[in-house]
Order: sequence, then C-alpha cells, then structure tokens
Amino acid sequence: MEKSMFTALLPILIGGLVIMIIDETNVDENSAFEKLYSSKLYEYLESEETKVWTYSVPLLFSLYQEELATGILELPEY
Repeated sequence: MEKSMFTALLPILIGGLVIMIIDETNVDENSAFEKLYSSKLYEYLESEETKVWTYSVPLLFSLYQEELATGILELPEY
C-alpha cells in the first residue's frame, strides 16, 4: 500500500514545491524545477524509504529553504 501512495503523492508534492519556489523566489518554472531537482531534499524525497514524501508541502518548502540557506538538510524527528 505505501508504495502506491508514494507513487501517487510524489508528483503532487513536487508540483506543490515548484509552485512555492516560483511564488517565493520569482523564478520561472524551469528554474524552479532545476533548483528542486539539484537539492538534497529532492534526493530524499524521491527515495520512498526516507518517508520524506509523507511531509506536507509547506514543511518540505521550509526544509528546502533551510537547505539553500545553510547547505545542510536536517529532517525533523518524529
């Protein structure tokens, strides 16, 4: 069940993140995708085992911003 949820949610999460990147940083869509795809967050997001895909888009965007600002990706502990 989780694998199918992961497959279904990943495009939605990526789309939401790209929209937030565009809105918050005033870049075009291609640049937003490039920035996201080159991040450590995306590497974690595309790996089902990390469970990062279970995070909300606002939390993912916050983690993305933190990674950009510090160069470090720290995932919250639950």
